[in-house]
Amino acid sequence: MERSGELPARVNKRLVELQAEYGLSEENLDQFRSILLSLAGEHAPTAVTDALEGINVHIADSLTALGLEDVKNAKTIADLGSGCGIPGLVLASALPESRVIAVDAQKRRCEFISNAAEAAGLKNVETVWSRAEEWDAGHGICDLVTARAMASLPVLVEYSSSLLREGGLMVAWKGKLEGDEKAQGAVAAELTGMSEPEVIQVEPWRGGGRRKLVLSRKIAPTPDRFPRRAGIAVKRPLGS
Repeated sequence: MERSGELPARVNKRLVELQAEYGLSEENLDQFRSILLSLAGEHAPTAVTDALEGINVHIADSLTALGLEDVKNAKTIADLGSGCGIPGLVLASALPESRVIAVDAQKRRCEFISNAAEAAGLKNVETVWSRAEEWDAGHGICDLVTARAMASLPVLVEYSSSLLREGGLMVAWKGKLEGDEKAQGAVAAELTGMSEPEVIQVEPWRGGGRRKLVLSRKIAPTPDRFPRRAGIAVKRPLGS
C-alpha cells in the first residue's frame, strides 16, 4: 500500500470522483492504487499500463457493474479469462464479503493476479489455472460469472451456463457486438438454460465512448453436453 504515493495527482483526483459515485471507502481507494501500480509493472499482462489511462479502462470500467443488484449481492464470483485480473480484482475490493475466483488458462497470468491481490491486501481472491470449459470444480457454484475481452457472446454464454447456479447471472463487458453476435448469443442461451441476453449501455468515463454490459441469467438446468470439450465453443459457436 505504501506505493500509492507514486501515482499522479490526476489519478488520485479521479479515484475521489469514483469514491463519491460508488460510495467507496478509503481502503477501496488504497487497494485500487495498488492494483494500478501492479498493472503498471513491466510484466503485467495488459497493454494498458499507464495509470492515467488505467484508472478509467481498468477501474472505472469494472465498477459500472455495481449498478446491478445481482453483482452487489453475489457471494461467489468467477471472472473468466481473467487475464490481468480485471474486473475481478476491482470487484473483490468493492465486494469484500464475496469470494472472487479468477480463472485463466495461462499460469503466468494466474501468478500475476495472485501477486496483485496480495499486494493490495485482497484476501477474498483465488486463482484457478484452467480453461473455463475444463473447470469442473466450478460447476453450479457461482452466483455471478464475469468476463471482459475474453470471447464472443455465444462462447461466454456456453461457458457461464455450467458454472452458474440457477438464478445466477452472467455479466460480459463489451465494446460492441460484432455482426450476428447477439443473435448467436440468444441461440446459445436457449440451448444452455440461460435467458436471452440483455444489453445495458454504460459510460464508465466522460468522453470514453459508450460500452455495454451484456447480461444473461441461468433460468433452467444446463444440459450435460455443455460445455463442449476444450476449444469447440470457439471453433463452432452455438448459433453460428
